[in-house]
Amino acid sequence: MHDHSTPFAGGADGWVHSVETGGTADGPGIRYVLFLAGCPLRCAYCHNPDTRHIHDGMRTASTEIVKELAGYAEFLTRAKGGLTISGGEPLVQPEFCAAVLRGARDLGLHTALDTSGFLGSHADDRLLADVDLVLLDIKAFRESTHRSLTGVPLRPTLEFAERLALLRKPVWLRFVLVPGLTDDLDEIDGLAGFAAGLGVVERVDVLPFHKLGEYKWRELGLPYRLTDTEPPSAELTGRVRDRFRAHGLRAV
Repeated sequence: MHDHSTPFAGGADGWVHSVETGGTADGPGIRYVLFLAGCPLRCAYCHNPDTRHIHDGMRTASTEIVKELAGYAEFLTRAKGGLTISGGEPLVQPEFCAAVLRGARDLGLHTALDTSGFLGSHADDRLLADVDLVLLDIKAFRESTHRSLTGVPLRPTLEFAERLALLRKPVWLRFVLVPGLTDDLDEIDGLAGFAAGLGVVERVDVLPFHKLGEYKWRELGLPYRLTDTEPPSAELTGRVRDRFRAHGLRAV
């Protein structure tokens, strides 16, 4: 993968898809969530298929983002929040991420990176030093399931998770529960054991699959293969959370 962010004096140019200024689902507190464009994964349940390509975003200078962040900094700090960089896959644009994270750190803000980990090798130690929390989306725990679901191999994500553990970087694990796709309890047990062994996973978000993004697939003329898949029952979701808890993890 190429880094699609361009360094320039005082920061980097990147491709921004959108911004959410009152995010409550992407890390602690109330957050400024920066959604970047571009993603190498092709997840069957993706609810942002309109962020796949780098040019689905608007070319933006990191200095502009940091300037806007500065206006929210006092509020975000009071709300025990901060900045989250999401996507798409933010590590398609590591230079831009690094510049924005550094700016947020200079403002005294808590920082989070929401990533699939597939491009974890793009995040150098300097970038990660400015990240307080990684929201790590592990989609499946069998190579075959992961490839079927995302179109890419699993191994790079696990290697990134192991690197975060060595760096003692706090992680919130995110797992989307899709009936018939990611609901194999033995596979979930394997993921739970791996996550517990890292020693840095502060919580696990078991996210019930939903179809809120299906209309975007239709608008883009893309075939959506989960049309007939229903969200998981509360009972199944509870059982999966219990599997993570059985390994000593906090699952929500």
